[in-house]
Amino acid sequence: MELGGATWPAVGEPIVVVPLGSCEQHGPHLPLDTDTRIAVALAQALAARRSDCVVAPPVAITASGEHQGFPGTLSIGTEIMAGVVIELARSADWASGVVFVNGHGGNHTALQRAAEVFEIERRRALIWSPRIPDGDPHAGRTETSLLLHLAPERVDLDAAVAGPIPSLPDLVQHGVRALSDSGVLGDPAGASADEGRALFHTLADQLTVAVDEWLRS
Repeated sequence: MELGGATWPAVGEPIVVVPLGSCEQHGPHLPLDTDTRIAVALAQALAARRSDCVVAPPVAITASGEHQGFPGTLSIGTEIMAGVVIELARSADWASGVVFVNGHGGNHTALQRAAEVFEIERRRALIWSPRIPDGDPHAGRTETSLLLHLAPERVDLDAAVAGPIPSLPDLVQHGVRALSDSGVLGDPAGASADEGRALFHTLADQLTVAVDEWLRS
């Protein structure tokens, strides 16, 4: 079920799944809403596997300050992002629980702060982010493969270029614009829809297991 298209009597007391994306540059070959597309697709995959889940409208403008300087990037900052997540969970007190499916690494600090509040308030909320051990940082082979699977019409492989893979301290200190003219961190070369499909199903499995374990805890 999609929460936004439901009437309130039809909602009941489900687990609300909230996709967290971004509106930020993803190199010259991927759309600004790449993270949002991935988060929404994973949330929908979870709901397809669990009838007790409903998918909320995504939070599509989040904490993207590290991408400042690229046209198209919009950001609400870490503090406001943390507040948005906290208040969304508080507002869903009618639900059995809330699962935040995060598709953007720049939300990490905000989500850590929200998790601390959830623990203090004993709130029934789970924050999940994908773990891709061999993935490149941004708009490289990993995200390009995922988008070739999820939205191939939005990928311009002819425009794809490789970029550096900076250290996390350098990225935090300088931001992406100072480190990569294209905005790419990694190398899209070798990306494929087949690779994206396999990775997506792995991530959907990880998410489903995480929710199952959370509900049993």
